[in-house]
Amino acid sequence: MISKNLRRMAAIALASNLALAMPGGLFASPAKEGSESASTATPIKHVIVIFDENISFDHYFATYPHATNPRGEPAFHAQDDTPRANNLLSGGLLTENPNSTQPFRMDTGVLSVTCDQNHSYTPEQQALDHGLVDKFPESTGSGGPGCNDYGKGTGVVMGYFDGNTVTAMWNYAQHYAMSDNSYGTMFGPSAVGALNLIAGTTATATLFPTKPNGAAASAAGNIANGSNTGPVIGDPRPAGDECVLTNPGLQTTTMVSLVGPNVGDLLNAKNITWGWFQGGFAPTGFSAKGQAICAAHHAGLAGDDAVETVGDYIPHHEPFQYYSSTQNLHHVQPSNAALIGTSADGANHQYDLSSFWLALGEDRLPAVTYLKAAAYQDGHPGYSDPIDEQVFVVGVINAIANSQYWKDTAIIIAYDDSDGWYDHVLGPVVNQSAVADDALAGAGDCGAATAVGTQGRCGYGPRLPLLVISPYAKQNYIDHRAVDQSSILRFIEDNWDLGRIGNDSSDVKAGKLDGLFDFDDGRQAPKLILDPSTGVVLK
Repeated sequence: MISKNLRRMAAIALASNLALAMPGGLFASPAKEGSESASTATPIKHVIVIFDENISFDHYFATYPHATNPRGEPAFHAQDDTPRANNLLSGGLLTENPNSTQPFRMDTGVLSVTCDQNHSYTPEQQALDHGLVDKFPESTGSGGPGCNDYGKGTGVVMGYFDGNTVTAMWNYAQHYAMSDNSYGTMFGPSAVGALNLIAGTTATATLFPTKPNGAAASAAGNIANGSNTGPVIGDPRPAGDECVLTNPGLQTTTMVSLVGPNVGDLLNAKNITWGWFQGGFAPTGFSAKGQAICAAHHAGLAGDDAVETVGDYIPHHEPFQYYSSTQNLHHVQPSNAALIGTSADGANHQYDLSSFWLALGEDRLPAVTYLKAAAYQDGHPGYSDPIDEQVFVVGVINAIANSQYWKDTAIIIAYDDSDGWYDHVLGPVVNQSAVADDALAGAGDCGAATAVGTQGRCGYGPRLPLLVISPYAKQNYIDHRAVDQSSILRFIEDNWDLGRIGNDSSDVKAGKLDGLFDFDDGRQAPKLILDPSTGVVLK
């Protein structure tokens, strides 16, 4: 039975989390020479971040490592020494759950296509209900007609997949390293997570005064407190991105720009090659005004992504487009394949996914690579699904494993937000806030209004999956140290001695990813080749 003292216990836990401060010491590493072959603090010479969409940790790992294994579905059988994860199974929350709907297993194939849940800044906080974590169906759940809600209505938000659907993710966790204590840097949707990945902050946004159709814009729901400047809390699009301006489905969208440095600026300062590669970024044509049109689209299990969203290219998933120093508003393609990853190819480090495959095939992979799948393969509920996501992820990892780069590469699988899916863990609140949009500890309340740092950045947000695939990853290992999206930023900064972002970035206090690696004992994790369609082990 759920204890009658649960509310009091939750309030104590929330208060403790609000007071918790993360360690803030800087990574100690010697100075490095700025060149494309710069020395690194670890044996890692290439980092590849596969940044997928909208999954909470429990949504993919609620019963890890125990799968149901129905006949006819991809099977998963755990190794005997598999460590325990902090999930619904180990927490006894599968059948004794305080939410109004009990957690339930979702199935594979077309049944893995679900509707999009509410993952806005305020509802995600409300779902945690002062630390009780018991208001997900009421706050973020989205079901009903036209939605595969398993007959649960808004209770569909309590659903989870197991190793018979997200088979590849479970196999990567078995053979490499995973965190069960990794969080979104803030509450909020995709743009929030993407900006925190590359800058550790969303605080420097300015509203573009008009929408693409010329109507007056409003910051409400996009910038904290509805102000014209401040932290991004929603999904405004990058101001001036021509594939926003020419997309018929985005004519009423809000646009913003951001100032200050991001990791691209730090990498450029050291002459380290890098790039963001996104599906659908290449123009399919140009308007009468000469503006780029990104009309590529594909159909997956969820249907045509041009019907479900705005096509392959989702502009607010491309964080570098918000900054003048790293944007490629005209979607210029690289002038010379030999220059991909440098500042000399005309694309300003922003590319279509085809450029990644070209660079890999020609043995010109940048030192730091960010990969964003086309919409139908990015895992986002509503227009993508776990099976199409798996095809993309496994395809990339298999290709790297079979390339010359495997020996010194770290592949990080991370997510931009939780989509509002249920997760039972309330993370540490390291960024307190008290703006009108906050609701974690009550209306307008995510801690102290006088807290150090920018208001309107309540976080850590929801718990998200994080996996590291590398010959230097620990094997069959689960790390329990608290990290967040800006921990990936910090790892890149530390590995190439880039320095810190500044501007109140979370990189200075982000937990380190070191616990997921083993650089000392000489043992290396072997290559793992999976079937992209099923996720089962081939070799």
